[in-house]
Amino acid sequence: MIHNKRLTAGDHITPVENEVTSTAGQSVTLNCTYDTSSNSPLLYWYRHHPNQAPQFILYKGAKSYSDLEEIPDDRYQSTTSVTSTKLVIQQLTLSDTALYYCALRDHSDTKSIRGCTKTYRPKCFVVVWIKIKHQTTILCHISEV
Repeated sequence: MIHNKRLTAGDHITPVENEVTSTAGQSVTLNCTYDTSSNSPLLYWYRHHPNQAPQFILYKGAKSYSDLEEIPDDRYQSTTSVTSTKLVIQQLTLSDTALYYCALRDHSDTKSIRGCTKTYRPKCFVVVWIKIKHQTTILCHISEV
C-alpha cells in the first residue's frame, strides 16, 4: 500500500503578530505557527508591495526536511521547528516596508518547488513599518487571503 500524505483542510498556518515596527538599519523578526500532519512541510515567506505581485523571499523545510532551504538574499534568515517558522530581515531599508506572508506546503505536493498548488494558502502576515527620521512611511490594512 502506498501512502501519499498531502496537506489537508485541518492543516493551518497562523501569524503570531499582526504588525511590527522597526527602524532603517535594524532587524526585525516575523513569526508564524503552523499545524500539519505532514512529515515533510515546507514553510514559505513572501513580501507584497501595493500594486505588485507578491515576491518570493525564501522557503525552509521542517521536520524530516529541516535541511532543505532556498534563501537567495543573505539579508534574510529563517528557522523552523515542528510547530513554527521565523523570518529575520536584517539591515532594514525603506523598501522592506510591505505586507509579508507565511505559507505552508507539503514537500511531496509539488513537482516545482515554487509552483502554486491547490493546497497553497498563504496567510496575510504583518505590515512591517520602517521609520526614517521619525516618519512612518506607509499605511496598510491587515487581511487574510
